[in-house]
Amino acid sequence: RLLAGLLAALCLLVPVRTWADAFTMPEQLIGVTQGFLEFTVEDYLATTQTAGRYEIQVNPLDPRLRMPLCSQALDASLESPSVPLGRVTVRVRCDGAAPWTVFVPATVRLFREVVVVTRPLRRDNVVSEGDVALRERDVGTLGQGFLTDMGQAVGMKMLRPTVMDQVLTPQHLEQAEVVRKGDHVVIVARSGTLSVRMPGEALSKGGISEQIRVRNLNSKRVVKAMVTGPGQVEVSM
Repeated sequence: RLLAGLLAALCLLVPVRTWADAFTMPEQLIGVTQGFLEFTVEDYLATTQTAGRYEIQVNPLDPRLRMPLCSQALDASLESPSVPLGRVTVRVRCDGAAPWTVFVPATVRLFREVVVVTRPLRRDNVVSEGDVALRERDVGTLGQGFLTDMGQAVGMKMLRPTVMDQVLTPQHLEQAEVVRKGDHVVIVARSGTLSVRMPGEALSKGGISEQIRVRNLNSKRVVKAMVTGPGQVEVSM
């Protein structure tokens, strides 16, 4: 009886190790992944000077997963892709006495205001201010690119049709032609505050700020001039 009593007393003094004490649980792996991604995304936004809000969703792990308790702090790194947006995989590694590695999938959504069309647009339509607006979208899903300033779209010509509320991409747009080949144009030659105007003929088409070939109808000389507006080009004297 005395021996049994001593053994019972010893059992009370020695702490009982639970499953959580002996293993790294799935909840811990998810927590490490969440913290790593929050730091990584914040650093990415600061480095690239990108504005926006983000959401992180770590995929659930198999609740039966049991990794040995690590003798060191767990290390996390981005396995794929190189940018922490969209579907990502985080490698959680134990470099302790019994090393192991677990790959944890997650999704990072970055919401930014991007240019969308407010009505269906046809090919060759020239975009006006009323045709576009800024709307919040998850840019991680916009693999074709996006625009963040309506000024990037207004005045441009559509290369393909769109539906209402569709995100505009650089592939949708090209410089609208404000001068066509054969148009009569006004050539403005500038030197400081001095400017001279003369009639000309466009020998090629062009949009705003593009260089085109123009024939001076007075001298018959062919020069390169920059399109500054409908029917107007400019050269430097």
